[in-house]
Amino acid sequence: MRTIQMTLDDDLIKAVDRVSKRLRTSRSAFTRKALRETLSLLNLGQMERRHREGYGRYPVYSR
Repeated sequence: MRTIQMTLDDDLIKAVDRVSKRLRTSRSAFTRKALRETLSLLNLGQMERRHREGYGRYPVYSR
């Protein structure tokens, strides 16, 4: 694992700190989870888009 430096708005840091405290986790752990989940959602969205485009090019017809 690597340590990085980020610049965030004060209101965002306060919100993350509130939620992290409520979830009994660290700011870093919360941020890692949020980033992983967002990347996963973006990947899923890309796969769904490619799937729709593929069916658009090669539609499947029921008989």
